[in-house]
Amino acid sequence: MKTRHYAVIVTILISLVLQIMPLPIQADLYRPDWVLIVLAYWTMALPHRVNVGVAFLTGLAMDILLGTALGIHSFALSAAVYVLAANYQRLRNYSVWQQAIIIGLLSSMYHLMLFWLQHLLTDIPFQFAYLWPVVSSMVLWPWMFWLLRKARRQLSIT
Repeated sequence: MKTRHYAVIVTILISLVLQIMPLPIQADLYRPDWVLIVLAYWTMALPHRVNVGVAFLTGLAMDILLGTALGIHSFALSAAVYVLAANYQRLRNYSVWQQAIIIGLLSSMYHLMLFWLQHLLTDIPFQFAYLWPVVSSMVLWPWMFWLLRKARRQLSIT
């Protein structure tokens, strides 16, 4: 098989690596949601290949890699991808900057769901610092969109 068949899986694996890559404590506070951004792009570009099931499996991998309770990231990623998959035709027509705002809203929903589930399990207090990745994900979206779209077009992924 050609490498283009594995491109989606490779980008998801790269996003998982970026999600767990060690960063200095000051920078880790602003770590973008790499996995959510990559899944969001592929869900909007190829909704027949990347859907809630892929998000659930990727979330399980994140739970294992991050050492969180099994199912927390799966549930939050699945919910975010469900919202995208249900509205992908409308979201495709938005400009990249409007999509960045949607990604920010999805990222905030994702983080609030993660907090809510972890709060139910461990009783952690809420801090607004949990939402800094929302801002960095919004800022990163246009560049990731253009990078992944270029890769998709060069590899003729359909």
